[in-house]
Amino acid sequence: MSQDESDLINGTELPGFHSLLGYRQSRWEEDEAVIELALEPRHLNLGGVIHGGVLTSLLDIAMAQAGTYCPYPGRMRKAITLSLTTTFTGQCSSGTIRVTGRKRAGGRRIFNSTGEVHDDQGNLLAMAEGTFRIRSGSDRPEGVPINESTPDTTRGSGHV
Repeated sequence: MSQDESDLINGTELPGFHSLLGYRQSRWEEDEAVIELALEPRHLNLGGVIHGGVLTSLLDIAMAQAGTYCPYPGRMRKAITLSLTTTFTGQCSSGTIRVTGRKRAGGRRIFNSTGEVHDDQGNLLAMAEGTFRIRSGSDRPEGVPINESTPDTTRGSGHV
């Protein structure tokens, strides 16, 4: 594993918005990604519970990752969110949450994923469905170099 990969998985050198969230990559394999977040006061809303924007962002990331796994060292695949629907089902204000994204279907460039967020007691906090487009260069299994920073600004969030 390269230093870039280790930093990304451990959450120590996440780029941009990802670093603001402060999550840790727990697992990433073909068709599934799991990230975890130790809740801090910055993740809570004015009511003292986790902010829905934090939950939605983490679901977006995990679901996109589920369709972009890359087994090649030093490389990654990227996707852009086309649509995302989130349903909030619970609340929490402390502990560690676990976000799981699963790729459900897809073709060469477009795929669909689902996601769930659970607290450390196993309670469901949110669930989501999303449609994603594989970014240029990422449609091949070997993807692009991790340190390649050419943003795809044609549409969507371009987060992964």
